[in-house]
Amino acid sequence: MLTKNYDVYGVNRRTSTSNYDRIKDIVDKITLVQGDLLDQHSLTSAIHEIQPDEIYNLAAQSFVPTSWNQPVLTGEFTALGVTRILEAIRLVRPEAKFYQASSSEMFGKAQKTPQDEKTPFYPRSPYGVAKVYGHWITVNYRESYNIFAVSGILFNHESPRRGLEFSTRKICHAVARIKLKKQKTLKLGNLKSKRDWGYAPEYVEAMWLMLQRSKPQDFVIGTGETHSVEEFAEAAFAVVGLDWRKYIEIDKKFLRPAEVDYLVADPSEARRILGWKHRTDYRKLAEIMVLADLERERESRG
Repeated sequence: MLTKNYDVYGVNRRTSTSNYDRIKDIVDKITLVQGDLLDQHSLTSAIHEIQPDEIYNLAAQSFVPTSWNQPVLTGEFTALGVTRILEAIRLVRPEAKFYQASSSEMFGKAQKTPQDEKTPFYPRSPYGVAKVYGHWITVNYRESYNIFAVSGILFNHESPRRGLEFSTRKICHAVARIKLKKQKTLKLGNLKSKRDWGYAPEYVEAMWLMLQRSKPQDFVIGTGETHSVEEFAEAAFAVVGLDWRKYIEIDKKFLRPAEVDYLVADPSEARRILGWKHRTDYRKLAEIMVLADLERERESRG
């Protein structure tokens, strides 16, 4: 957005300690406004104050394992939070264009492979269920109130900004630490689980493209390729010349109660209508993330 000369506002919850580490390179170029997905008034006030042209809702309780431990809170943020934003738009800024971050986890126990915009949802976690609600409430407000509201059904998109609890970043961070002899092993869950992994900056381009159209439409965004956790780990360790098999241990505590084994996108509609396609494969993605973590760990004493 900044490179396109947008005035960018971010909504953040108030906490006793501020942590802007992931946006430290741009925090002085954007305006932060306090708000909370659990508080309708704060969202309405934020949208009234900002008067935005485009709204991108990327906020959620987004870690699938946590959604099993905190299913009600996940529903409040990830499902009802979307309704609160849409209500704020309807009340004070109905001409704004709205983007909802839907998820491939909505497909869960996939009824068709690959998955496209017409594939039925079958979520396999409280997070996936909450995302289905967020997706359909977006459709409902679009059709009921004529709001320009779209959902991007994005498959896994990764970058060095990814949280350490997610498998890709957990792997890349461990690779860097093992290479620098700060760590000896890496514990993972289901190595056979497969995902469609892409590079986050390219997916954000797709989000933006969806809001530049004259007609709202939902799109599946992904690479169309699927790779296992094992393959990603092998690629990440190869960046530093190590054999992954010598360092990875399986820990059952990282297994999900209901596993999603195979998700892969069919992004042909996005290619045809948006002119979008991915450019970074999973091996290059692993390289980008490992090198970033190596740089971080070399600067850190921990």
